Amino acid sequence: MAAKAKVVLTDYVWESLEVEKKTLAGLADLVPLQTKKPEEFLPQAKDCDALLNTYAGPITADVMAQMPKCRIIARYGIGVDTIDLDAATQAGIIVTNNPTYCIEEVAEHTMALLLSAARKVAFYDRLVRAGQWAVPPGKPLFRLSGSTLGLVGFGNIARQVALRGAAFGMRVLYSDPFVKEGQFDVPGKKMELHDMLKAADYVSVHAPLMPQTRKMMNDEAFSRMKPTAVIINCSRGPLIDTDALVRALDARKIAGCALDTTDPEPLPDPHPLRGRDNVIINPHAAWYSEQAMVGLQAGAPNEVRRVLSGEWPVNVVNRAVKGKNRAGL
Repeated sequence: MAAKAKVVLTDYVWESLEVEKKTLAGLADLVPLQTKKPEEFLPQAKDCDALLNTYAGPITADVMAQMPKCRIIARYGIGVDTIDLDAATQAGIIVTNNPTYCIEEVAEHTMALLLSAARKVAFYDRLVRAGQWAVPPGKPLFRLSGSTLGLVGFGNIARQVALRGAAFGMRVLYSDPFVKEGQFDVPGKKMELHDMLKAADYVSVHAPLMPQTRKMMNDEAFSRMKPTAVIINCSRGPLIDTDALVRALDARKIAGCALDTTDPEPLPDPHPLRGRDNVIINPHAAWYSEQAMVGLQAGAPNEVRRVLSGEWPVNVVNRAVKGKNRAGL
């Protein structure tokens, strides 16, 4: 009988590993860890056949070189910006992600933040808690219907936000170099980013985090936005240049922001973004629901099981690795 494979779990944020154990039963031994950096998980991962990964990283070419048997790195979440995909392809390691487990949740949270900012919900709640019952301190407020929603990126989540925004009577614009006008049966007019920023009352960021998108929302971008505009980010914190955002708020180049993700994360205390009436900050909670957690926990272990069983996985990020990977797939 062939020896069981070794699967190392770098880190996790749930209470039970029964899903992982059941999925890999009879095929692999699971080694669960709670680490943040490669030097912490490498002692166990040097001889692993697969790596399950949540946040620990970055997983660089050097890290992969120290895992010569590793056939797959399976991320529990959507983003893979902490993994060097080119290095993985060169090393013959398949990289997978879990792109659909929280589409509805993040779209809903984006709209929740947008509505909270538009109707000053969080501000008024703080006001009442402090003993003041008054409408004037929150003025001006503007009707959402008839306003313009600008989406930076038009992927799975952004398109769900477009549907929700349109349902509120918003005009939807989007900027995405990888999506053609009319490609999807979803409300939205394609525009160049600079033109979209000028037109939008609410700018919601949904681009993937890559070298070319890091800090894409910078001083120049904020200078193009309306002074009454609000920016929302439920994607990746580093898409926004935090220092530039602070400068834009200080100079009243924009009216406010609502952030579920920040850079850095968690946001230090004190920080210039904290304590402002026109800023809403959540602790990277947009992805979560009880239903999403089921999909999150099941995705990566099932991809590992497929590879260890000789099957091509479902959500491969570095597709160029097909035919030249360590798994022989």
